[in-house]
Amino acid sequence: MSNTIRAKVIEQLETLPENLQGQVLEFVQALQMRVRRGVPGKKLLRFAGAIPLDDVELMRQAIEDECEQVDLNEW
Repeated sequence: MSNTIRAKVIEQLETLPENLQGQVLEFVQALQMRVRRGVPGKKLLRFAGAIPLDDVELMRQAIEDECEQVDLNEW
C-alpha cells in the first residue's frame, strides 16, 4: 500500500467513532484472510520423494482404514 493511500485511510479512520473503527478493523482482517498465502508449487518440488514409499503406503492405508468411515452415532 502506498504511503498516500495509507495516510488517507488513517485520516478517514481517525474521524470515525470507535465502534465504526472496530468495524473497519474487522473488515481489514476479513480481507487479509482472503489473500492467498502459500508457496508456489515449483518451490515445493525439491521435497518430492522426500518421504520413503513404504511410509507413504502406511499413511495411505491409515487414512483409508481410519478416516474414510463415518460414525453416525458420534454426535
